[in-house]
Amino acid sequence: MKKIDLRHSLTAQIGIALLLAVIAGVLLRNQSVFVNEYIKPIGVIFLNLLKFIVVPLVLFSIMAGILSMNDIKKVGRLGLRALLYFMVTTLFAVTLGLVVPTLLKGLIPPIQINLDVADVIDVPRRTLMDQIVEMFPRNIIEPMGTMAMMQVIVIALLFGIAMVHVGERGEMARRVTLSFNDVVGKILEYIMALAPIGVFCMLTPVVVDNGPSVLGSYAVLLGLAYLCFAIHAGVVYSTAVGVLGRYSPLKFFKNMQSAMLFAFSSDSSVATLPYTMRCTENMGVGKDVSRFVLSLGATINMDGVAIYLGVASVFMATCCGVDLTVSQYFAIAFASTVASIGTPGIPGGSLALMAMVFASAGIPVECVAVAAGIDRLIDMGRTVMSVTGDASCAIVMQRATAGKMETNE
Repeated sequence: MKKIDLRHSLTAQIGIALLLAVIAGVLLRNQSVFVNEYIKPIGVIFLNLLKFIVVPLVLFSIMAGILSMNDIKKVGRLGLRALLYFMVTTLFAVTLGLVVPTLLKGLIPPIQINLDVADVIDVPRRTLMDQIVEMFPRNIIEPMGTMAMMQVIVIALLFGIAMVHVGERGEMARRVTLSFNDVVGKILEYIMALAPIGVFCMLTPVVVDNGPSVLGSYAVLLGLAYLCFAIHAGVVYSTAVGVLGRYSPLKFFKNMQSAMLFAFSSDSSVATLPYTMRCTENMGVGKDVSRFVLSLGATINMDGVAIYLGVASVFMATCCGVDLTVSQYFAIAFASTVASIGTPGIPGGSLALMAMVFASAGIPVECVAVAAGIDRLIDMGRTVMSVTGDASCAIVMQRATAGKMETNE
C-alpha cells in the first residue's frame, strides 16, 4: 500500500478549502448575515485555538532550543545573525516598495479624499526607545495574556539561559521544560488537523464582505502591492535561500506551500507559526534553529508590511497630488522600517502604524481610512511575505550554524 505524504495532503486540503471558500463566498454574497453568524464563528474558534497555542509554543520551543544547543555563545551568534538577516531583507523590502510604484506612477488614478474627522484613525506616536522599553516585561503573566510576543521571547531567553548556567541544579527545570515542549507539540497536532475547516470558515466571510467591486476600485493598489511581493520573494528570498542557504529555491517554495496558503487565508503570521515550523523542519532545518529563528521572525520580521507601507505611501501621495521629495522618501523608508519591526503579527496589525508613516512624509493622515477599505485583502499577501521571509532566514541560519541541512525530506 502506498504511503500517504501528510505534508502534501495538508497542502492539498488547504488549497481545496481556499477554492471552496471563494466559490461559497460568491454564491452566498446575498447571505452575509448567515455567513457572519454561522460560518465565521467557526473560523474564529480555529484562529483562537492557534493563538492559544502560540504563546506556550514559542515559550517552550525557545527554551528547549537553548537547552538543546547547551551553548550560550551559540545562541547569541544565532540571534545576531538572524537579526542582521531580517534587517537586510527589510531594507530591500522598503526600497522595493518605494521604487516600483514610483516608476509606475502613471498608472495611479487620482482619488478625491473626503472624510469626516471621525473617520481618521488616530494612532499615538511610538519612538524607537518606546519600542525598546516595551520589549521587557513588567511581570511574567501579562505578556502571555496579551500575546506580547517580544516579551514572551525575552522571558524564554532568560529562563533558557539561566537553566544552562545553573547546570545540574537546573536539571529538574530542564526535564519539565522538555516535557511541556512535547505536550505542546501534541496539542499543536490536534489543532493543525482542523486546518482545512478553519481556512474555509475564515476565508468565506472575507469573500462575502469584499466582493469584485472592491477589487475593481483598488485594482492598481492591489496590483502594485502584489507585484512587489512577487519580486521580493522571487529575487531576495530565492537568492538568499539558493546562495546563502545552498537550498533549491524551487524546492523551498514548493515545500512552503501549506504555510503560505494558511498565511494567505488567516492573514496572521503568529497563527501561521506552527505551519512554518513544520515546513522548515521538513526541509531539514533543526528544531533548535527553526523554532528560535521563526519565533523571533514572527515578532520582528515583517517584510510584507515594510513593502506595503512604501507602496501605500507613494500611492496615496500620488492620489492626493503630493510630489514626494528625496527627504520624504528617506522619511518613509525610515518610518516604514521602524514600524514594520513593531507590527503585531495579527490581522490588520500594520494599519494602525500607517498613520505614523504618512505623517512623517507629509501625506494626509486621512488617507489611512481610504487604505483601510482593502487592507484585509492586501494583508493576506503581506502575511505570506513575512512568513516566507522567516522561513528563508531559518534555511540560511541552518546552513550557517550546522553547515548542512538535516535529512528530513
